[in-house]
Amino acid sequence: MSDLFKKAISLGLGLTVVSKEKVEKIVDDLVKRGELAPAESKALVNRLVERGEEEQSQIKKYIYEQVQRVLSELDVPKESDVVSLEQRIAVLEKKVLELEGSKQE
Repeated sequence: MSDLFKKAISLGLGLTVVSKEKVEKIVDDLVKRGELAPAESKALVNRLVERGEEEQSQIKKYIYEQVQRVLSELDVPKESDVVSLEQRIAVLEKKVLELEGSKQE
């Protein structure tokens, strides 16, 4: 296997953005050049795709956590807060209507 490709694999460079088809093409090229045994190619593709999926998951988790932190710092209400307030408003509106109805009697 070429040294550059080994380094890329060990560092996980770009695996999050490389498609399975692209990985398969690179591995096929390595097999054609004799740098990788054909029997090893499928396992290597699977390992690289799996590593890419893991990295994607980690990046998504990190981004989610950072967005939540920023929203919290900006005091942006959560969806549950808004729902709770909507429910309280509905109860208050009902009470106001009841009070207005009892005044007219």
